[in-house]
Amino acid sequence: MSIFPGSKEKGELVLVFNIGSSSVGGALFWAQSSGIPKIIFSIQEPVAIEDKIDIDRFLFLTMQSLKIVVEKIYKAGVGAPSRIFCVLSSPWYVSQTRIINLKKNTPFIFTAKLADDLIQKEVNLFEEEHSKRKKNIGNSVRTIELKNIKIILNGYETSKPLNQKTKELEMIIFISMSGEQVLKKIEDTISKHFHFKQITFSSFVMASFTVVRDMYMQKGDFLLVDIGGEMTDISMIKKNILRESISFPLGRNFLTRGVASNLGCTLDEADPLISLFKDKHAEKSVVKKLTPIMDQLKTEWLKKFQESLANLSNDLSIPATIYIAIDKDLADFFSETIKTEQFNQYTLTESKFEIIFLNTQMLHDTAVFEENVIREPFLIIDSIYINRFLTKI
Repeated sequence: MSIFPGSKEKGELVLVFNIGSSSVGGALFWAQSSGIPKIIFSIQEPVAIEDKIDIDRFLFLTMQSLKIVVEKIYKAGVGAPSRIFCVLSSPWYVSQTRIINLKKNTPFIFTAKLADDLIQKEVNLFEEEHSKRKKNIGNSVRTIELKNIKIILNGYETSKPLNQKTKELEMIIFISMSGEQVLKKIEDTISKHFHFKQITFSSFVMASFTVVRDMYMQKGDFLLVDIGGEMTDISMIKKNILRESISFPLGRNFLTRGVASNLGCTLDEADPLISLFKDKHAEKSVVKKLTPIMDQLKTEWLKKFQESLANLSNDLSIPATIYIAIDKDLADFFSETIKTEQFNQYTLTESKFEIIFLNTQMLHDTAVFEENVIREPFLIIDSIYINRFLTKI
């Protein structure tokens, strides 16, 4: 299974949707051979937040936001895309890096069939595991990504393993998958205006990993942290390989619900209070009420973050470089939260944390835009990632 259908065409008009847990975005861009996409239209629609999370209701609200985005892109009339991609964030997919080992006493030949059989076995095992965990939104799952990260024969990495003799084989593969019910709803929503036989799905963790690794020449070890509306995803990259990922169900909406609950106000009232507080523009009486609440919420989120880091790696060290993807209004809050905490009680960090935000400033030279186009970091990352594969020779 290939992550993308092969293409060497230049100048394709591509439509990408980014579906997360706080918003849905969409962008039309020209895939260019320079590797720099030209984004000609983009739009972002928030997903409504409610007091309690019900997965079926949450999926419905997300599809409502997707419907609005699809309609606005269609009505904009700026061009007909030749391909459609959809990049998913948590909780709409799960992923895992799996290591396949095969040892024999006598030499054997590494063939495409052998690789396919071994990989399919891992995919089947992962699908079974995922299906058991997702009974509430349907058992059927679909593999959306399969990447062969590294092949090692007799202890040596090789880029041309086919038909080579070996006694020991190690394959590192990345798999991501999603519930069939979720994917079908996405496809049906998009197809009401854009009639395509195939929509190619991908994960935001692979998109952000590829962009950080390739565009910023970030080699070696680092962390990727994606703080969405309902989820926080942490991925660990070791020796330039996406090794492990873990999630916990506390995102930016956790702050909104916490403030609303403690102050007895509505969710709509809580958000502006949080904004005033973090920007230091709130009245003294509001600051007095909010300070202990925000401190408690910060402690709760940080505890889950610490536990996730401790469970993420079998190594004794956590990479010092952290790339964070988050809406800009709460970037400083989470940055300060992470920086002020020492993780020595759980693990040993390599050195003092360096936090880098995947924001519009960081992504400044990686894409070009038509006049008045909204610059949205998640959509920029998705566009760079897709452009890289569509124009790769």
